[in-house]
Amino acid sequence: MAIHYQQLKNRVFEPVRQHYTQRDTMLYALSLGVGNHPLDTTNLPLVYEGMDQPLQALPTMSSVLGYPGFWMKQEDSGIDWVRLVHGEQRTTIHQPVPVQAKVVGKTRVTRIIDKGPGKGAIVVSERSLEGEDGTLYATLEQVTFCRGDGGYSQELGGQPSDESLPALAATPDTAPRWTFEHRIRPEAALLYRLMGDYNPLHADPRVAQAAGFEKPILHGLATYGMVGHALVMTACGGDASQLRSIHARFSSPVYPGETLRTEIWQSGKSLQFRALVVERNIVVLSHGNGSVA
Repeated sequence: MAIHYQQLKNRVFEPVRQHYTQRDTMLYALSLGVGNHPLDTTNLPLVYEGMDQPLQALPTMSSVLGYPGFWMKQEDSGIDWVRLVHGEQRTTIHQPVPVQAKVVGKTRVTRIIDKGPGKGAIVVSERSLEGEDGTLYATLEQVTFCRGDGGYSQELGGQPSDESLPALAATPDTAPRWTFEHRIRPEAALLYRLMGDYNPLHADPRVAQAAGFEKPILHGLATYGMVGHALVMTACGGDASQLRSIHARFSSPVYPGETLRTEIWQSGKSLQFRALVVERNIVVLSHGNGSVA
């Protein structure tokens, strides 16, 4: 079954209601390695409620709240889910994410772009994260590259193809203002899967090796969360409420146990960033664009 443009654009997603607590907020940060250094108190307000400064939620936690699940695996999506990859994640924060709340995630498909036969298709889904009172906390756009679905518009009789999202700007060639390193724990993927992504690719060596990896890889959104933490600790001075947006492209997988280095540039309230794996000297998250309050 191929992608059917109108059917996919009109797909109905039931609102996802979720009640999370301070414990969930701390567990999310801990799954990213926040608090790995026991004498570093600057990170404690993200993982410990006993500081003078109130507990804070990392803005990227919005990516795991109100999540509709792996809906692209369902047959009626028409998507060859085995061959898809997470291309980009774009998050805009409208109000600081609470440390505990009842929230509602509302998802819709906003764009479908046909790159042509053999070149894949791009599906953009948007999720709004709202409080029970209607407060809009975040808008999240997930860009999925469907490698096996190029040419759908010709295959089913000239279906439409939307315009792509505006391209993310590449990082500058100059030296970054800040660098921030995460030493990724060996069990990081096993911890992060408790956020709701139970794909065995991130846990089972047999599945990872069958997919062409030497061992289980880290979730892309875990890398994304680590980079968000780096932005909070540098450009935001440790105040998570100051981060307003974080958009980035996933360019290469990360293995637990590696070292992630985030490089950050700032111009006024605008940020640019990228992340590299130190041991392999390879960019794993590129075209990072963000903003602060």
